[in-house]
Amino acid sequence: MIKVRLERVAYFEADSNYCHVVFINGAKATLLTSLVNIEELLVERFKGDNPMFIRIGKKYIVNRQYIFQINVPRQKLIMTDYVTQGVMEISISKDALKNLKLLYTNI
Repeated sequence: MIKVRLERVAYFEADSNYCHVVFINGAKATLLTSLVNIEELLVERFKGDNPMFIRIGKKYIVNRQYIFQINVPRQKLIMTDYVTQGVMEISISKDALKNLKLLYTNI
């Protein structure tokens, strides 16, 4: 069993029936559950119109507070914690990034 402080999670990444959790400091852990199960838990935890996490494509659930830049041409989502200036990049499909960008444009 692992205790996860959700406010420090940068993103969850699907890997078959497992899920990797990546923290904003770069630490990683593997959970013995699927991304679908994680998504259900997060929906239950963050009921309301403005959830902390957002599903991006089939592979990722990201923490909205760490999104820094959506780069559709390079197919990259840039994340940072704005304090340590540490940056992480995630490769995501253009369609998923376009949908994310559209979501942020309409907020």
